[in-house]
Amino acid sequence: MDLTLEELYNSQYDSEDDDSDWEPSALSNHNVVEISKWFCLNCTMVNTGGAFHCDVCGEHRESGILKRGFLASPFCKAESLADNDSVAANELRDPHLQSIASHNPTAIGFDERMLLHEEVIMKSHPHPERPDRLRAIAASFSAAGIFPGRCAPIPAREITREELLMVHSLENIEAVELTSQMLSSYFTPDTYANQYSAHSARLAAGLCFDLAAAIYSGSAKNGFALVRPPGHHAGVKHAMGFCLHNNAALAASAAQIAGAKKVLIIDWDVHHGNGTQEIFEKNKSVLYISLHRHEGGKFYPGTGSAYEIGSMGAEGYCVNIPWSRGGVGDNDYVFAFQQVVLPIASEFDPDFTIISAGFDAARGDPLGCCDVTPNGYAQMAYMCSALSGGKLLVILEGGYNLRSISSSATAVIKVLLGEIAKYDMEQINPTKAGLRTVLEVLKVQSNYWPSVKSRFLKLQSEWGQHALLKKKRKRKRRVKVPAWWKWGRRTLLYRLWCRKHL
Repeated sequence: MDLTLEELYNSQYDSEDDDSDWEPSALSNHNVVEISKWFCLNCTMVNTGGAFHCDVCGEHRESGILKRGFLASPFCKAESLADNDSVAANELRDPHLQSIASHNPTAIGFDERMLLHEEVIMKSHPHPERPDRLRAIAASFSAAGIFPGRCAPIPAREITREELLMVHSLENIEAVELTSQMLSSYFTPDTYANQYSAHSARLAAGLCFDLAAAIYSGSAKNGFALVRPPGHHAGVKHAMGFCLHNNAALAASAAQIAGAKKVLIIDWDVHHGNGTQEIFEKNKSVLYISLHRHEGGKFYPGTGSAYEIGSMGAEGYCVNIPWSRGGVGDNDYVFAFQQVVLPIASEFDPDFTIISAGFDAARGDPLGCCDVTPNGYAQMAYMCSALSGGKLLVILEGGYNLRSISSSATAVIKVLLGEIAKYDMEQINPTKAGLRTVLEVLKVQSNYWPSVKSRFLKLQSEWGQHALLKKKRKRKRRVKVPAWWKWGRRTLLYRLWCRKHL
């Protein structure tokens, strides 16, 4: 894959014309019109002129999303929202959930020092992986009375070098640590660091590590790691794709140290978690299942085809569900959970479950360009909640539209608190493209999971013809004309041209 995440993000600003030889000095000063521009707080898209709402997502340029999260109206300034938001927040508070949390709490991992990780030198626009992502989610949790309130915080600590060495090489650890001596640095064109990034990454990894241990030991019911920088692209040696250390992989190691023999990682970030796959691709004690845009390897990072299944005796312990296009929505995701994720996960029978919860497949995300709603994410989380006896840790990965990630994260944590997802399971009809992907994955994985083989045959008999049916293109009927007409017409045009130019 040649393009980085940032290059994909920047492509919309690339000019088709080469203006390198244009001389603005040739214009007189009084003819130059300076056009003001501003970047949307919600989606970071560029806007020009004095408009008050983003041309792309419609967010007010002075909205209160960082103060009240998705509960803030996208149409008004922050100052005028207090009354409406307080009413909305009260409606979201449920006394029943409050009592559940007090007896067996859902744990939250969060530390404001992770906000210090940011790109120092802004390029053409703000970097999509920015501190405001955590601010918006934390504001939503607070406005809804979830945290602080129903959830219990765990103390933050930096992960140790010895713990990092369980999944990363010394090369990765030292490269990340070296950035603490520099004001600004880059691992790849899209993966930045400043002098606080190494500390932030160790805090994020430490929170995930300790949350996993707390949940497995029973001191917490389940947990949500509100952390950054994200981690699922970070491999054994390399930081990439906005990720420095692999938080999910380290949480899996912590669960195994605490006694879990089998760990399941479900990754629903819109990008394939190539780092997590690399770390565990030869390990039968960790089952990795990823749902992501792939498009035949054209979507970042280019890995994650259905035929990447693990190696060295661990074949089948890597399950990739690669969508062939953008725009994938709730029905395809929930259908894939029904037909692939849950059957294989149930057969694996994990002791601990981790969700690499990127919310960049959410509706409105500028990088993912898919269509999953908060209800869809809540349903997927609810379907995972019965696995591992409820020992479930949700770890934040990507997601770059503040309204989308804050509403989706809130929907997911409400499931952790005991709320039942409100999704109409009788209306699950996948798209043709989604169905083809699911059938392809079932065919590949049927060689390794007996429960999947019978499901593949059943689905193929019920849906196979529908999936393989291609839309017939109507051919336009061409009007046949005599040869003498065509030649005569051209001759006439030639004579007219000659008369004008000769």
